[in-house]
Amino acid sequence: MLYSFLSLATVLALPQCNINPTLNLVMYCSGLHLFEPGATKQLPPGDHFVNILSGKLKRSCLVHIPKSYSPLNPSPMVLVFHGAGTNAAMTVSFTGMNKKSDAEGFIAVYPNGTGTGPFLTWNAGVLQGDMASGKPDDVAFVNQLLEELSGQINLDKKRIYATGISNGAMMCYKLASELGSKIAAIAPVAGTMNLDEVKLKQPLPVLHFHGTEDTFVPFEGPNSRTPKFMKFKSAEDTALIWAKANDCNLTCKEFDSKTFVDDGTKIKNKLYSNPVNGTEVHLIIIEGGGHTWPGMPPMVNFIGKSTKNISANDKIWEFFKKYQTH
Repeated sequence: MLYSFLSLATVLALPQCNINPTLNLVMYCSGLHLFEPGATKQLPPGDHFVNILSGKLKRSCLVHIPKSYSPLNPSPMVLVFHGAGTNAAMTVSFTGMNKKSDAEGFIAVYPNGTGTGPFLTWNAGVLQGDMASGKPDDVAFVNQLLEELSGQINLDKKRIYATGISNGAMMCYKLASELGSKIAAIAPVAGTMNLDEVKLKQPLPVLHFHGTEDTFVPFEGPNSRTPKFMKFKSAEDTALIWAKANDCNLTCKEFDSKTFVDDGTKIKNKLYSNPVNGTEVHLIIIEGGGHTWPGMPPMVNFIGKSTKNISANDKIWEFFKKYQTH
C-alpha cells in the first residue's frame, strides 16, 4: 500500500506552474546548486542538490537554506522524508515545507531513499521476509548525511528534527528509535512503525498526524488490503508505545480542535505528557482525512481528503521549536 504514491510521479506539478509535470521537475532540479561528496564549501542561502557516498552507494538530498540564514549563527534543521514511490523533489511541492522554512528560519533537508529512477523508498523496518533482505542501512545514511552537512552549514546539532509522510513517516520512527540522541523531536504524517517497544536514552517528543480514512496506512493498522510482507502498528498503538518510552502519564488528555472549514473533516487529539520534563506524545486524529499532508491539497483524489482545519507545517514547527536534545 505504501507504493501507492507511484502514481504521484505522473501528476506532479510544482506550485503555481501550468507546464508539463516532467518538464517542471527538470526545471526545478536544473536550478539547484550541485555539491559532490566530501565538499567542504559552505552552502549559501538557496536550493542545493547534495551528493554523498554512503557505503558503496551514491546518495543524495535536497537542501533548502532560507534567505535569513547566516553562517555566524547555528540554525535548526528539519529532515523531511518522502513517501514510497516518490522522491525529495516531489516532497518539496507535496509538503510546502520550504515556505515554512523561509518564514521561521530553519533549514529544510529532503533526503532521497533508494530505488529505480524517481521511485524511491526507505528501509524503515516494516518489510518482512525476503522483501526486507538486501536493503540499505538508511539510518547509517542519515547519520552520515548529518555529519556531511554539518561541515557545510552552521548547524545547531541540538535542534535537528524529522518529519515525513507514509514510508517517510515510518523512517522517522526508525530514525528516532536508533539515532534518538541526535534527533530532538519527530512529526510523522500518515505512517506508523512495527516495534513493540522503544528504549530511549533521552526523551524524544512525538507529534503524529493520521487520517481515519487512510486506505494506504490504515489508522487501525493492517487490514485485508495490506500486503502480507508489511507489518506495522495502528496509529493509537504507536502513540501509546512512544508515550511509554517517554515515561508519559498513560492517561491521555482528549480534546477536539476547532473546526474552521466544513470540508468533511474534524480534528481530534490525544495528548500524553511527562509532567517532569515536559515531553509530549501528541496524536492528531483527522476524522475523514486520507493519506495526505494536512493543510496541503492532495495531488490526486484517490489518496483521500486533506483537511483544511489544520496546517501540518504550522503545527510541526510550533511543536519542534519547544524541544532540543540534551
